[in-house]
Amino acid sequence: MSLLEAPHLFSYPKYWAECYGTAPFLPMSREEMDELGWDSCDIIIVCGDAYVDHPSFGMAVIGRLLESQGYRVGLICQPDWTSTEDFMRLGKPNLFFAVSAGNMDSMINRYTADRRIRHDDAYTPHGEGGKRPDRAVIVYTQKCKEAFSDVPIVIGGIEASLRRIAQYDYWSDEVRRSVLIDSGADILVYGNAERAVVEVALGYARGKSSKEMKSIRGTTILIDEVPEGLTEIDSTRVDWPGHIDKIPNPYAMSEETMDCDKASGTVGSTDPNAPQPIKIIPQPLKSKETWDRDASYIRLPSFEKVKADSVLYAHASRVLHQESNPHNAMPLVQKHGTKELWVNPPPIPLTTEELDQVFAFTYQRVPHPSYGDANIPAYEMIRFSVNIMRGCFGGCTFCSITEHEGRIIQSRSEESILNEIEEIRDKVPGFTGTISDLGGPTANMYQLKCRSDDIQARCRRLSCVYPTICKNLITDHSPTTQLYRKARAIPGVKRVAIASGLRYDLAVKDPEYVKELVTHHVGGYLKIAPEHTEKNTLEKMMKPGMGTYYEFKRMFEKYSKEAGKKQYLIPYFIAAHPGSDDEEMVNLAQWLKRNKFKVDQVQTFYPSPMSLATAMYHSKRNPLKPVKYKGDSIFTARTLDQRRRQKAILRYHDESNWDVLRDTFTEMGRTDLIGDGENALVPAPLKRGQMRKSPARGGRARPTTGNTRKSNTMKKRNSRR
Repeated sequence: MSLLEAPHLFSYPKYWAECYGTAPFLPMSREEMDELGWDSCDIIIVCGDAYVDHPSFGMAVIGRLLESQGYRVGLICQPDWTSTEDFMRLGKPNLFFAVSAGNMDSMINRYTADRRIRHDDAYTPHGEGGKRPDRAVIVYTQKCKEAFSDVPIVIGGIEASLRRIAQYDYWSDEVRRSVLIDSGADILVYGNAERAVVEVALGYARGKSSKEMKSIRGTTILIDEVPEGLTEIDSTRVDWPGHIDKIPNPYAMSEETMDCDKASGTVGSTDPNAPQPIKIIPQPLKSKETWDRDASYIRLPSFEKVKADSVLYAHASRVLHQESNPHNAMPLVQKHGTKELWVNPPPIPLTTEELDQVFAFTYQRVPHPSYGDANIPAYEMIRFSVNIMRGCFGGCTFCSITEHEGRIIQSRSEESILNEIEEIRDKVPGFTGTISDLGGPTANMYQLKCRSDDIQARCRRLSCVYPTICKNLITDHSPTTQLYRKARAIPGVKRVAIASGLRYDLAVKDPEYVKELVTHHVGGYLKIAPEHTEKNTLEKMMKPGMGTYYEFKRMFEKYSKEAGKKQYLIPYFIAAHPGSDDEEMVNLAQWLKRNKFKVDQVQTFYPSPMSLATAMYHSKRNPLKPVKYKGDSIFTARTLDQRRRQKAILRYHDESNWDVLRDTFTEMGRTDLIGDGENALVPAPLKRGQMRKSPARGGRARPTTGNTRKSNTMKKRNSRR
């Protein structure tokens, strides 16, 4: 089995407007269009982020890509969604609207894991919050339709990508329909959308309707019925009997029936040119059957079923993730009411040459001039950074990167990356010699890949590094090490920092890389993410055990000492992840105490749409294994009280948590955790008149008022059980 190939991204015929050339900035107003000599836009991108013409911002990448294909592309960024006025400011697009919520999901951007409103937005001038609506893809699409009802709408970006099928919605605590249906858009593109967007634009430019473009990879569409003559893999249930006889084609006719139909003149299947019926194979038999993948699809449980049955939801999530390899994935179909949601296989990853060209567009690398001197925090964070790759094969169940970008690494060439560093040096205002990051979704997956194209084409693993690192994975970090050395040697570059997350389980496979990283690219602290210490929870996360952490820690300390530097690891952990109960959190807190860590920033598990951990959270089942109704139930901290309590356990050193934790530990029967004992995490309550030194007050003694206040935790004892 060989890897699939796609037409070269830049091999398509250019649209006639190519003659207009490249715009300094993609226009955001009619005045800018007039300066460019445009009477109209061919495509208008509507986006929830401020416009920064930089390859880290999605609207800039897609806009410049479409411009390179010959289209006139305009931008409407952060429009006022209370009327249609902003959506009409550039006029009516000739081909279609392209709608995105921005670089972040609008709900995650607006709400904390405790569902509290955030009052800032890193992708907005001055960091001002509230400049995009909740569920922005839906709202923007509806406003575009109000403005110009006859213009096709294509939705994309991470918000649409993670909602391409029926998905659990944390904010409403229910399963919602595909965002394609809720928004009323015509086509949904998911993942890294370059290939799909170019093909969709070409289709519309040639006068095709949305329904005529139903087989473009990386897209999702609505159809009235599945095309005839296909093989359906029926995966709509989990309770198949232990033995299944081969099921005959339900549309096949017996000779007796055929004779009857011939007499009545109703049979049409004798015509060799007549459409052939769908052949249905139950999911348990698919491995025993031979079928043409190009003429087959998998039927998921319907929206109505997964909404009513969380076990079926977990099963559908498992099937979706198993069909994530673009080289062997099949289309998925999920019925929503009377409509069929058709999800095409993922796009073929870009080649290094194609990715280099995407990053070589004439980005200005600064915000649009209309923002003046306004500070856009997300831009300030990345303006001196360089993205060297895409994708992640880690497969962490709580993370959306793999679902969105895929697990096949797409790497830029060394030459392309070094050229961008020189461009930053020469072009970006305020550059003082420090490159803030060379990375991507991870710091150290650059040019890592499967050693065999045939194996990669057949592989169906959800992770290349869990439960162990695949023996077929190339773990040689020498291309990254060489890149670091060459980047540091560029004239005018004083320092190259590495800020992207490090996969330390991969790093330990290449000591030379670790030495290079620790000696030259760590500024005193290195953030890494064990996420938890307990085996049970780590298995639900698909994260390595703590043995790997200790191995990396030894190497980090060794090479720091050899470099004559005092450097420290800063581990990150997650509270309230599915599978983690209070006892496991206590074990994690005691590990922190033994290792003298007092974590200030603790992440509480955030159930993002479509992730495997979210399926665990909603269903209390483990979709990493075949899902069963009688399967083991996973403990999940679901109430805000439970979630906040687990976060408090991680921050056991915070005095504001002590009353809550005393109540919690007493209820758990773990009074050994209170007091001065070896296992204790919080001190015993002070008696009236006792004094305790307060580090927060410079060590001065502070009297207690006597009885400690009662926490809401005890009052809500039943809810957290």
